[in-house]
Amino acid sequence: MFDRLARRLGISAIPQVFFIAVGIVVVFVGFAIPFNEPFAAFFEQLGGFTFSKLGWFYVLSVSGLLLFLIWVASSRYGQIRLGPDGQGPEYGTTTWFCMLFAAGIGTILMFWGVAEPMYHFAEPPLASVEGYTSDAAKLAINISMFHYGLHTWTIFTLPALAIGYFAYRQGLPMRISSVFYPVLGDRVCGPIGWAIDIVALLGTLFGVAVSVALGTLQLNTGLNYLFDVPKGQLQELVIVAVITLVASTSVALGLDKGIKRLSEFNIVLALLILLFVAIAGPTLFIVSGTVQNFGGYLQNLPWLSFWTEAYSDGNWQRQWTVFYFAWTISWAPYVGIFIARISKGRTIRQFVFGALGAPLIFTLVWFSVFGLAAIDLDMNHGRNIAAQVRADESEALFSFLSQFPLATLVSAVAVIVIVVFLTTSADSAALVVDLLSRRDDQPSRTAQRVFWTLLLGLVAATLLLGGGLDALKNVITSLGFPFCVLLVFMAYSLTRALHADYLGYSMRELARGEAPRMDPMGSTPSEEKPLPPRDKTNTGTSDP
Repeated sequence: MFDRLARRLGISAIPQVFFIAVGIVVVFVGFAIPFNEPFAAFFEQLGGFTFSKLGWFYVLSVSGLLLFLIWVASSRYGQIRLGPDGQGPEYGTTTWFCMLFAAGIGTILMFWGVAEPMYHFAEPPLASVEGYTSDAAKLAINISMFHYGLHTWTIFTLPALAIGYFAYRQGLPMRISSVFYPVLGDRVCGPIGWAIDIVALLGTLFGVAVSVALGTLQLNTGLNYLFDVPKGQLQELVIVAVITLVASTSVALGLDKGIKRLSEFNIVLALLILLFVAIAGPTLFIVSGTVQNFGGYLQNLPWLSFWTEAYSDGNWQRQWTVFYFAWTISWAPYVGIFIARISKGRTIRQFVFGALGAPLIFTLVWFSVFGLAAIDLDMNHGRNIAAQVRADESEALFSFLSQFPLATLVSAVAVIVIVVFLTTSADSAALVVDLLSRRDDQPSRTAQRVFWTLLLGLVAATLLLGGGLDALKNVITSLGFPFCVLLVFMAYSLTRALHADYLGYSMRELARGEAPRMDPMGSTPSEEKPLPPRDKTNTGTSDP
């Protein structure tokens, strides 16, 4: 039935993945819009259940996967290349980082760069720390770094590494289901594989839609500050429509003409704002604080990585850590495939340390500049930024920038940066969803990429109508869990594949059980040394 319908409509897709995913989204939108209050109440209960019963799993999984990535990159498998041996990177390091940043976390940093440090500065999550103090300031920066540093990029890097490896090294389709070929074999091309790709596709749509919705709230605030545009749902829906239109144009142009150029343009604007705040703000405090923040982050990372609020009845982790991890996990299929798409030719060691290290440094600088400058305004100049943040997180950035010279001009540039970040997130997501929903031997059609962009905008508008920021948090906390489980199995599947590759076995031999398994020490029971390397040009399998 699905195959006939796809042929009749001229759709280039895996029919079972395409139509089931679209059907679920249509049903979601159809029920959420007319029944927005029951919709919000349902996800509030589901989000509360997920946090209370499974919040520990989010914390343990992400921290464990960080250790796994460090091990993989440092091990003998780190020399394996994401592509044929001897092939260099497709994109230069600077371009690679610009695209990495714009697609992965740019929107998040713009929204929370001021808001999160100031929120924790006013209300520290530890009872032993008093708000509005120097101890609260240090803790606020450390927690912000914990949320957006190594752990966030672990969630992005693992699927990117796995997808890039199986696509470029083993010749499998660039889909999430391909990662599980060592475990499932040819069943990844059947119902089990379709189910995996549907989960990844829906996670991408809803995760990016949440970011578009949050960015819309911030844009509405910025336009209200600059041009007295009223704040309300009508204005938010108009902003979503404009973002969707711009993203549709960009996605029609493709990766190199659209997303690449927008990413490089936007990173320059973001750096200009960063430099302006660093110079116009308390420069010495920011520079010295950045150095100390790095040490504080490394010092506090171990206990923060495994902190679950087990000895208190607080709700802080549900509102912050679990939400962030779930939100980032919902982005993982999209960002993973996108990063894999731009990372062909890098070794595993280069890829992991680059994808973890470069964003960590940038995030450290970003939160140090914006967070410390905002804290200085509160502690030493009585500007009370924290109170404004607690009243409305979307006002944080513009309330902060209003304290500087050339506030209107800089705020206008910030609005442009947010618009472009939202655009690159939306059009990158559309490209990825298109990859997830079609066979690798089918062409990518512009009409389908535009269709997914429009559907993403519709989901973002629906989430805004369904209860604002609290509703967004509950939806993501609930929907991110299935893919969190997939990430854990993804690490296991990748380990098996890397070991077989190192010994010279193909994926088909591994799936048939002909390749030796690893023992807990990382060697095989039958061999002390690896076999001579085989021809790596065609060790995988094609999508039947």
